[in-house]
Amino acid sequence: MDCPDPLALAAFYQQATGLELHPKSDADFAALEGANGLSLAFQRVDDHRPPSWPDPAVPQQLHCCFRVADLDETEKRLLGLGAGKPAPQPNETRWRVLTDPAGHPFCIVGGLATAVAAS
Repeated sequence: MDCPDPLALAAFYQQATGLELHPKSDADFAALEGANGLSLAFQRVDDHRPPSWPDPAVPQQLHCCFRVADLDETEKRLLGLGAGKPAPQPNETRWRVLTDPAGHPFCIVGGLATAVAAS
């Protein structure tokens, strides 16, 4: 994901998912890795413009969805970590659209499996 501060964005997703920071992460490129082969990578872009969802003027670039056991509890925890909650919310009873600290939209989706780690 393009962003202005790879280590800061990696820290947000590390707290959200429980993935481990790659030991060679630095101020220009950071990565998180999970035992299941999942990796998230973040690269510095000095003139980064965050997506303007739902306005397509600045495209999303990427959109991740995370299945969670409890939408309300997970939303509250992620907002506490620095996520944003843009309007509109297309189907708030089934999923929530949030934004990470660099402005990338992602969804938390209600369901049985938990992909966003509990705190």
